[in-house]
Amino acid sequence: MLNTRAEISITPEPAQPAEGDNITLVVHGLSGELLAYNWYAGPTLSLTFLVASYIVSTGDETPGPAHTGREAVRPDGSLAIHGALPGHTGTYILQTLNRQFQTEVGYGHMQVYEILAPPTVMANDTALVERRDTLRLVCSSPSPAEVRWFFNGDALPVAVRLGLSPDGRMLTRHGVRREEAGAYQCEVWNPVSVSRSEPLNLTVYFGPERVAILQDSTTRTGCTIKVDFNTSLTLWCVSRSCPEPEYVWAFNGKALKNGLDHLNISSMTAAHEGTYTCLAKNSKTLLSGSASVVVKLSAAAVAMMIVPVPTKPTEGQDVTLTVQGYPKDLLVYAWYRGPASEPNRLLSQLPSGNWIAGPAHTGREVGFANCSLLVQKLNLTDAGRYTLKTVTLQGKTDTLEVELQVARE
Repeated sequence: MLNTRAEISITPEPAQPAEGDNITLVVHGLSGELLAYNWYAGPTLSLTFLVASYIVSTGDETPGPAHTGREAVRPDGSLAIHGALPGHTGTYILQTLNRQFQTEVGYGHMQVYEILAPPTVMANDTALVERRDTLRLVCSSPSPAEVRWFFNGDALPVAVRLGLSPDGRMLTRHGVRREEAGAYQCEVWNPVSVSRSEPLNLTVYFGPERVAILQDSTTRTGCTIKVDFNTSLTLWCVSRSCPEPEYVWAFNGKALKNGLDHLNISSMTAAHEGTYTCLAKNSKTLLSGSASVVVKLSAAAVAMMIVPVPTKPTEGQDVTLTVQGYPKDLLVYAWYRGPASEPNRLLSQLPSGNWIAGPAHTGREVGFANCSLLVQKLNLTDAGRYTLKTVTLQGKTDTLEVELQVARE
């Protein structure tokens, strides 16, 4: 006769066991003098699910088909499981038999939680282009445990969590943003175990943006930089870009041989005046940006200076008497060998741009538009004073002298 009164209940101890634990399925509500216990690991009283039968009077235990070698029935009717495995999870039924040959059954459920191994974060790519590429991350774990994500060590931002799949194991971000670059981790957990993956680092390429030219790395420039004569200047090209862009500099539209993020002018002269352009190119995004600035001599640069190049020439060499800071509104100029008098005139520059030889011209002197004078194949007699006389469009006259030294070979 089957008595179906639901007086018997079964609870596991511990209540949330982990794999490897020794578990006792404790029985509550036993009554009367019992002859035998039958334990089943399954949803029905089927021989297939029989774990063991136990005779109370003798203590004899007979294993059933569902016995794993880890189960033992105790005299009080409880079932001990040694070193439980996740496979022990399920419904358990205890059937008792009393001296009147009446049976009672009790039901219980046990969940054996596994000790979780670290999951792995897998990505479709770890280096993506902003607003163009899609990010797909997968939290790979053989366990059916719950999943949560972390970004740079913190819980995933709400906006990013919107890209999670229903089971939380895949994260998708269309048109990834630079703010989403960083370290991603996923964590699997259950009531007895938590395990987090190693971080996966994501790089997001962007830019270049806001390309600008700064003076001396910190001072933001306007459209024009004014520099004192014979002083140094460093122009820095800055931008927002990942990775750091490639740089190309140009002066008055002509490319310079400089692939650096800065450009140095060691000694400012009129020859350095003009428009400087920096082009920043990102090889990953295939985007580029540029900025330009005009460099001029400041008002303090009106004083002229004559610098021999080379500074200490030897006989047989050529020397250029380079004029720095010559007037921009120049009308004519003349070079003299010695004092500025007509017999000493070497050559004159006309408004047309051509120069004409003077009485002292030896055939080795050449004039340039910037007032500089080239003296070819020096000899020792070329040493001495040279005088430059300039006249501006406003009629202003200036005279400047330099002493040239010529060394023996």
